[in-house]
Amino acid sequence: MPGKFAFADEITGLFEDGQTLICGGFANCGVPNHLIQCVIDSGARHFTLISNDSGDADLTIGRLIHHGLVDKLIASHIGRNTETVALVETGKIQLELVPQGSLAERIRCGGAGLGGVLTKTGLGTMVEEGKHRVVVNGEVFLLETALRADIALVRARTADPLGNLTYRGTMRNFNPLVAKAAQMTLVDADMLVDVDEYGVDRIVTPGVYVDKILTTQGENK
Repeated sequence: MPGKFAFADEITGLFEDGQTLICGGFANCGVPNHLIQCVIDSGARHFTLISNDSGDADLTIGRLIHHGLVDKLIASHIGRNTETVALVETGKIQLELVPQGSLAERIRCGGAGLGGVLTKTGLGTMVEEGKHRVVVNGEVFLLETALRADIALVRARTADPLGNLTYRGTMRNFNPLVAKAAQMTLVDADMLVDVDEYGVDRIVTPGVYVDKILTTQGENK
């Protein structure tokens, strides 16, 4: 296959026990479902998962929770997924709740090579526990450290052989952020297109950030 296209068996072989995964999506929208299946098929376990949420029970990213693959979850909310809530309450999953804006900024910092971001969000609440306070011009901020992962799971509308990505509507959500915040970025694209088929002005994530794009076209049996 040309460029960065890869079959499912190659993608599946990239996952190992104990890795940190960062996944795009927002409440089941824009989730890389085919890549999530590759994670499940790999047999790897004990992941740390960074995601805006954990979807619904046994749906989209919630399937990783349902199959018992996640040891720690870093997310902004979990209320939609009853399985996640139950596992957190019984201590079977470690949960780090992060305000949604802070989560997005921590991921952005991870992709930009920054150490973290200063924010007032969470001051005087449980979010502040264990975090550094920084005073700037007499004002107090919390230091929210950057988030990076071993592997990013990204959903795109289109991908070309060089890895250039576009997104559609609200499916864009966290995907462009997580694409930059990992050692290896994997893409689940709705459509595979030729180089420059959509024009350089429409590219949102440049191919330099993308390592492999899942394809089933002409897949080996």
